[in-house]
Formats: sequence, C-alpha cells, structure tokens
Amino acid sequence: MIYHLFNYLKECDIPGQGLMGYLSFRAILAIVISMLIAFFAGGKIIRRLQKAQIGESIRDLGLEGQMQKKGTPTMGGVIIILSLMVSVLLVCDLSNIYVQLLILTTLWCGGIGFIDDYIKVFKGKKEGMSAKIKLILQFMLALGIALIFCFSEKIWGDGPKQLITTIPFIKENEFDYSWLSPFRGQLGMYFSWGMYVIMIILVILACSNGTNLTDGLDGLSSGTSAIVGVALGVLAYLGGNIINANYLNIMYLPGTGEIAVFMAAFVGALIGFLWYNTYPAQVFMGDTGSLMIGGVIGVCAVLIRKELLLPLLCGIFLMESVSVIIQKTWFRYTKKKYGEGRRVFLMAPLHHHYQKKGMPEPRIVVRFWIIGIILAVSTLALLKIR
Repeated sequence: MIYHLFNYLKECDIPGQGLMGYLSFRAILAIVISMLIAFFAGGKIIRRLQKAQIGESIRDLGLEGQMQKKGTPTMGGVIIILSLMVSVLLVCDLSNIYVQLLILTTLWCGGIGFIDDYIKVFKGKKEGMSAKIKLILQFMLALGIALIFCFSEKIWGDGPKQLITTIPFIKENEFDYSWLSPFRGQLGMYFSWGMYVIMIILVILACSNGTNLTDGLDGLSSGTSAIVGVALGVLAYLGGNIINANYLNIMYLPGTGEIAVFMAAFVGALIGFLWYNTYPAQVFMGDTGSLMIGGVIGVCAVLIRKELLLPLLCGIFLMESVSVIIQKTWFRYTKKKYGEGRRVFLMAPLHHHYQKKGMPEPRIVVRFWIIGIILAVSTLALLKIR
C-alpha cells in the first residue's frame, strides 16, 4: 500500500519518494517491518494462545526433555502469516502476478494448517485433518498455481512459451522440458506441458510436507526455512534484473525481482518468530506455519525457474523426508519377511535419530542450520559452474 501510494503521488515532491522504486530498499524495508511485527505482536499472540489453553499435546517417545514441552502454545504460525502479510501489503507491488500467487499460497496453505491445528486442539483429535483431505487441498492449490503459471499472459507476455528452467553443470545453466518428450509436433508439445505441470505439482507438495516433517525441534524448521528464503530471494533478485542476469549469464525473468521483496518479508517474519521459537520454545508454529512455509518455498522456486535446484537448497527437508520413507519402508519389509519390524534409524525423522543418540537439542538445531547455510551457498555457487 505504501508502494502504491508513493506511486500514485509520484508527481508530488515527497522526500525519499524515489527510494520506493528500488527493489533493494523495499526488500530491506520489508524484512524490518515483518521482523518488528513478529517481535511485538508475537508476545501478545502467545499470551492469547496461552489464555485460550491452545497447548501442544505431546506423545511420549522417550526423548530427553520432551515432556517439558507439554502445554507449550501451538498455532504460532499465525505470527508468521500476520507479520508476512502486513509487510507484503505495505511494500510489495500488489499488481505483480508473482506476488499475487505467493499471497494465494500463503493464505491457502496457512488456512489448511490452521484448520488442521484447530481440529487437533479444539476437537481433541490428535490426527487432525484427514491426510487424504489435506493432500487433496494441497493438490488443488498446486494444480491451480501450475495452470495459472502455464497460461497467464502476465507471466509469458507476448513472447513464445518456453519450458526452460535452471539446472547446474550445463553451459547455459538451462534445461528444456521439451527434451523429455519422445514425440514431435503438437503431441510432443502437449506431452512437455503435461510433464511441466506434473513437476510443478510434485515440487509444491513435496516442499509443503517436507517442511512439516522438519518441524520437530525448537527453531529447526523456522531457522532452516529462513536460510532457504534468503537464497531464493537472492536468486529472484538476480534473475529479475537484466544487468545482473546478463553478467552472471543466467535466465532473465522480467517481474520476478518483486519476489525478492516478498521473500525478504518472509525471512523477516521467520526471524521474528524464531525469537520466541528458539530453545526452549515459547510457542510452536504448528501446521499453520509449517505447511505455509513449505508451500511458499515450493511456489517461489517454481516461479523463478529454480525448482531443480531444490534437492540441494532444501537438502535438510529432503534428508528428513527420505529418512521417514526409508524407516517406514524397511520396517514394513522386515516385518513381512522376518515377522518383526526392524529400523534403519533409532527414530525418524532424522533429527529424532540424533536425539536418541543423546545429542542435546540445541546442538542438533545449530548443526542443521550450519548444514543449511552450506547448502544455500553451494546452490548460489552453482550459477557459475558450467
């Protein structure tokens, strides 16, 4: 709103008016605003949650310090969503299609998580929303984003629609989905578009649920997601600036620079929430926050054509998800073959494995953050590896 107000009053001589035209300034403003809102509103929201007795129910898994967390307020993701949305509405260009899609993702995924948490807390159902219904709602969002992304003239303009994304180790750092098609002509084009839509859906679903699995230790998901958000914001800024894109020889995507402002607000909201979520946590984000965070990360990566870099950038989320898949698959296989289930890890997801080994929770979290930073830096470095 501030951006549009200054743009509306551009004929007036207002001190500092020109600053609103710079993405870098608005990104800094966005991160500061969202961080301050999370700082000051967070405490009040936590007290409201405590007063409403919205506490986390803890299942005893034999983890050190686990039962001490019983009664800690959950649904703290509303702090992240509130601070993010206020900042975005104030400083982002709301007419930008990329910002609109990210706002839709924030509210949609946050709404799914809120309903899930509400059922757990107020209805007394520990399982929350049905996994099938949750997946269907996520699929609806992913399909909608994919269709809008593929057919919106605001994204493609008058130019040809090229199904190109970024991939490392290739001379131009570009991969064309049409290379996957075994057909030619019109049928080949339809096949390529179908593969692209499927990829978008899989990326969004994987990111949303992968972040949810990572939300198991104080500050782990919020801190790791902030690191990923910084990397995506940098990639959006570079790809949305024709000078930087040409200098780095990367894909230039007009309009995506505005995503950098959104991601700055996203990172600021996470840092502000981390103030209350770090060990020992005063509040948990719940599915309200974790599903939203993963959805935003997945959609952002798709919009800036960096979805194939996610396995490296989101390596923490990937390891957590893979550990659960391996554990369940091996347990079922050995139970069927030997009559008793056997485990690869002491407990899954992966962070609980290290807890079982006696490693203190803060140490696990900080080490995962360090790994996340290394992965983020490595992802940015891949832009120059041909």
